[in-house]
Amino acid sequence: MLTACAEQNAPKQGVPARTASTIDSVSAQRAKIHTELGVNYYQNGQLGVALEELNTAVAADRSYGPAYDALALVYMELRQDEQAEANFRQALKVSPNSSETKNNYGLFLCQRGREKEGLRQLLDALKNPLYPTPDVAFKNAGVCARKAGDNKGAESYFLRAVKLNPRQAQAFYGLAEVNFARDDYQAARQYLGRYVSLMETPSPEALWLGARIEHRLGDRTALANYGMQLRRRYPSSPETKAYLDGRFE
Repeated sequence: MLTACAEQNAPKQGVPARTASTIDSVSAQRAKIHTELGVNYYQNGQLGVALEELNTAVAADRSYGPAYDALALVYMELRQDEQAEANFRQALKVSPNSSETKNNYGLFLCQRGREKEGLRQLLDALKNPLYPTPDVAFKNAGVCARKAGDNKGAESYFLRAVKLNPRQAQAFYGLAEVNFARDDYQAARQYLGRYVSLMETPSPEALWLGARIEHRLGDRTALANYGMQLRRRYPSSPETKAYLDGRFE
């Protein structure tokens, strides 16, 4: 009987046995594929479908950290903060050295008014020498420090970001804001110029900052140019209304 059972359970000739490692590999691959699909849907604004794909990824492999990280980003977008934080924590539990997750979690905390905790996560992300985009974490740290009222710290982080990546547009914008706040309008103009040169379509906030800089410097031509761009690109924005009302202070 033992021989018969062994023969029945033996793999057919020419068909490889499904070992535990093979099953794990297949599960990990499924998790990776569904995570990539989920991220694509998230980036396209299809949050419901993104959740479906990412939950499928987690079901396929509960040790796949990027799936939890992506889930957290979707919940963050949906303003479901408890679920977002739970997934960030789970992502770090299964992948404690993930600088990408620490960066995303730090940004989430900063946006939710927990700047001190957020900065801790962002700076921890930078401890990994293999982190491929440290400029992003430095830029986020600058935004977080500025939100906390630490302009000096923010400037330091933004400068580190642009040193690592001279095309880090948002860090140049941060430097323009910091220098505008300290009344150094020439420096603010230079940094904002770098930001504008890197952006195909500058944001209304950036165009409004440019208008206020040129108003302080007394350059009417440059001021009118920023105003024209605001009216053409963002006719209904609060920044355009402020410009038309002459509320530069």
